[in-house]
Amino acid sequence: MKLVKVKVNGRIREYPANTSLKAIADDYREEYDNDIILAFVNNKLRELFKTVDKDCEVRFVTTEENTGHKTYVRGMILVMLRAFYSELGADNIKKISLEYTIGNGLYCDYEGNIPLTQELISAVRKRMQELVDRDIPINKRSIGTDDAISLFAKYRMYDKEKLFKFRRVSKTNIYNLDGFEDYYYGYMPPSTGMLKYFDLMLYDEGFLLLLPNEKSPAVIEDFVPQKKLFYTLKESNQWARMMGIETVGALNMAIAQGKINDLILVHEALQEKKIARIAEAVRESGKQFVMIAGPSSSGKTTFSHRLAIQLKAHGLIPHTIAVDNYFVNREQTPKDENGNYDFEHLHAIDLEQFNRDLTDLMGGKTVDIPVFNFITGRREYKGNCLTLGPEDILVIEGIHGLNDELSYSLPRDKKYKVYISALTQLNIDEHNRISTTDGRLLRRMVRDARTRGASARDTIAMWPSVRRGEEQNIFPFQEDADIMFNSALIYELAVLKIYAEPILFGIDRNCEEYVEAKRLLKFLDYFIGTPGDMVPNNSILKEFIGGSCFKV
Repeated sequence: MKLVKVKVNGRIREYPANTSLKAIADDYREEYDNDIILAFVNNKLRELFKTVDKDCEVRFVTTEENTGHKTYVRGMILVMLRAFYSELGADNIKKISLEYTIGNGLYCDYEGNIPLTQELISAVRKRMQELVDRDIPINKRSIGTDDAISLFAKYRMYDKEKLFKFRRVSKTNIYNLDGFEDYYYGYMPPSTGMLKYFDLMLYDEGFLLLLPNEKSPAVIEDFVPQKKLFYTLKESNQWARMMGIETVGALNMAIAQGKINDLILVHEALQEKKIARIAEAVRESGKQFVMIAGPSSSGKTTFSHRLAIQLKAHGLIPHTIAVDNYFVNREQTPKDENGNYDFEHLHAIDLEQFNRDLTDLMGGKTVDIPVFNFITGRREYKGNCLTLGPEDILVIEGIHGLNDELSYSLPRDKKYKVYISALTQLNIDEHNRISTTDGRLLRRMVRDARTRGASARDTIAMWPSVRRGEEQNIFPFQEDADIMFNSALIYELAVLKIYAEPILFGIDRNCEEYVEAKRLLKFLDYFIGTPGDMVPNNSILKEFIGGSCFKV
């Protein structure tokens, strides 16, 4: 019998060749606080049903890691769908679609012959628990893409059928749970037994699949409604339905049929209409300061300029100030627990100077507004002087804009707060969401390579720190906003593809960030690329790909 040496956590054990990663993981289960769900084998991500046939080093991935958490969520979606189809029968289900995340809940739409009631939700939840208790294997098979298209048509999964008409790969992986087959973008758990933590509840016109977060992978926290965020997401979905572009397949079809220019113009017009409404609300409020906040790469700078133009059209005299220009010099930037610069920290901003300048402006003094040089890591003064008159209004944008600690010198009742984020309304298909985080990461990667001298590897490496900063410093304040604005454009990933792919291919296969680069490249492969020259020069997207008419 052939034996192979497997190194785990610095120790080597021998196993018979073709032992599954799941069997090896069982030997190490007691060394981990949470369930092992995937594994890296010689730095290549693998599902646990895979086997080892030669000497290797294995690093197990648990549900408390980002990759593991996403796999857990994917598995729970499959369990939920299997339960619905078991409870109702395929003939009674027209469509179940995953729409967006609200807190710890995944909001889903349901269309079918049987009404969505609490009784139905309870029955489905019971079925889900039964599937988990039985610890059923999740099996994977590979079929020809043409066969997959026929299969999805048979199952009336028409979004998937449309998506795969534009796939260039010859094979497609299909997952099977208890006879229910589906396609998923990403890996799956080995079986249902580890998918123990979930809940279902009715919400709005659909339902929520409640899941643990990666920080507490064995806990289902109480659901906290975020009404403003939910309304904004719902409005964006309505726009997508109106344009007939809810999935990547529909977007690809529009591009292939030469309809992309109209699509770009319509969505840009919808955003401009929304910005005009916000400007009108600001004018009616009588407030003196517009505070614009949002996470990284949400398009705050371009939005602030476009809002300023609309404010002028409503008879106001706006002046924009970017909080990023008040960054402390690079060496004074706070550091995170890993010793890296934490640019998302509130005290990465020179709060004292920022508020001193605001106080001087309110007092009628002339202030030289700085410009931060991201390449040198220094603030520079170039004679950008500003003096406010009695009719002027300040438009202040930065990730901490909704936090009153940033602008402690300004009266609270004089601030009109706007939260902006790129909340991706497009899905790969009805059962595969596009993460809002992925959209923003691609935006930032393209912009940073163009303007800040950062490689794609640099952006990927710092992204976890960016996300932690957002969780701590931005998201807790979003429901305090007077209004929210979604800056995501339904066509933008088709444009970003052309800019992002070359820099992602530039990441070395042997570095840690290559795993994420490979995932993003696979994701972008779903899209037909489209040139950025059709994008209007005042578009938020131009802030990232270049060519904006604003100084961004």
